[in-house]
Amino acid sequence: MNRRHCATAAITLVCALTLLTSPGPAFAAPEPAPTTPASVTQPNAPAPPAPPASPAPNASLEEVRLEIDALYRKAASATDAYNLAEEQTQQQSAEIVKLAQEMARGQARIKELKDRAGAAARAQYRGGGLPPEAQLALVDDPQLFLDGVGRIQQGQKATQDLITELTRTQADLATYTKDASTQWERLEANRAKKEKAKKEIKEKIAAAKKIEDRLEKEELARLRQLERQAQHKAQAAWLGSGILKGVGGTASEQGRKAVEFATRQLGKPYVWGAEGPGSYDCSGLTSQAWAAAGRGIPRTSQEQWRLLPRIDIKDLRPGDLIIYHSDASHVGMYVGNGAIIHAPRPGRNVTVAGAGSMSILGVVRPDR
Repeated sequence: MNRRHCATAAITLVCALTLLTSPGPAFAAPEPAPTTPASVTQPNAPAPPAPPASPAPNASLEEVRLEIDALYRKAASATDAYNLAEEQTQQQSAEIVKLAQEMARGQARIKELKDRAGAAARAQYRGGGLPPEAQLALVDDPQLFLDGVGRIQQGQKATQDLITELTRTQADLATYTKDASTQWERLEANRAKKEKAKKEIKEKIAAAKKIEDRLEKEELARLRQLERQAQHKAQAAWLGSGILKGVGGTASEQGRKAVEFATRQLGKPYVWGAEGPGSYDCSGLTSQAWAAAGRGIPRTSQEQWRLLPRIDIKDLRPGDLIIYHSDASHVGMYVGNGAIIHAPRPGRNVTVAGAGSMSILGVVRPDR
């Protein structure tokens, strides 16, 4: 490899490190009516978000509430997409750094091997340009001849080993370069996904905020009351269905630690993309809680739903994660007695809520 390849590797490394400095998130607002799944089902693929529409001037507060909820739900889906792209970007950036280091080591090794080959060539030149075999034929002493044969054999093996290692190192270097290029393309693609999701998140949150800002103080208070009433109604229907009959599982040791961590975060604000310690989004809270319990889990609610072991709701126990909405865009931690701790949405704080106050998709258990 020449110096241009070295420069390319260095530029790749610098660019990768530059891309590591952007934030990332996940959340959701409650739906008015929950579902009560008899068993866990596979979520539908998230639908592309539609542009927000302003409520009609004569729209009722309930219609306004539903529209605001829908906007925050769409922002939640975009936040999960942002968080996943951010996680993948960090992984790919780290891989590029690793590959750049391997490339640098490969370049240094190739230089060392070439220097050794050059030294051997110079030694032969100093010997009059004759190969060792020809020089050996001129030796009269039998013992010297035998010793010389041994040295020639050793030298031939060393030369062959050097050529073999040089060839292998050059092939490895070519592979590292190709892999770095592939990772760079993926990183750029995820960077574009992040920017698109970030724009969508901001648009949806701004649209919801604009609607809320047009309301009078009394209307805002009434809106919050309607929100609480819808949640209480959904929770009452969920509990009334008998879904929790017989549910009384005891938390595992790790589950207990995760619940304790989540409980200590009560009152902290929701911020999309946040993973603590001062603020959280929904999956930022659950992933950090389980990390504090000594178990790493996926960063986003959709990946938690996709990758973690699923359990029937009748086996629910504290520490389990309840995934919400058909697109798995929200998550809360079950803490017992029909309740969860979760980070609801922008403008809200980490709080305790009814586990059935939103539409349940299913339950996963990180330490199963």
